[in-house]
Amino acid sequence: MDLQADINSYYDREVTRMINEKYGIDPMEALASYLGSETYAMFNDPTLEMLDFSPAGIFDMWESERVTGDPRNSLYLRRDEYV
Repeated sequence: MDLQADINSYYDREVTRMINEKYGIDPMEALASYLGSETYAMFNDPTLEMLDFSPAGIFDMWESERVTGDPRNSLYLRRDEYV
């Protein structure tokens, strides 16, 4: 397994765990929801350089996408607007 695969596996596990804990969604359904999200696609886009984001930040983006339809509405991403 290469480093990027290890990183993705870690984020997949952590974000799935957070979805499961907060929403009570079955872990496999939580994983499928994350893997099918725009948030996941953004995380895996090397041009966006999101590896500095914590799993909690990625979860916040996923949650924002679930609520608003757009992960870019995440307060985690918009925090610089308020500093």
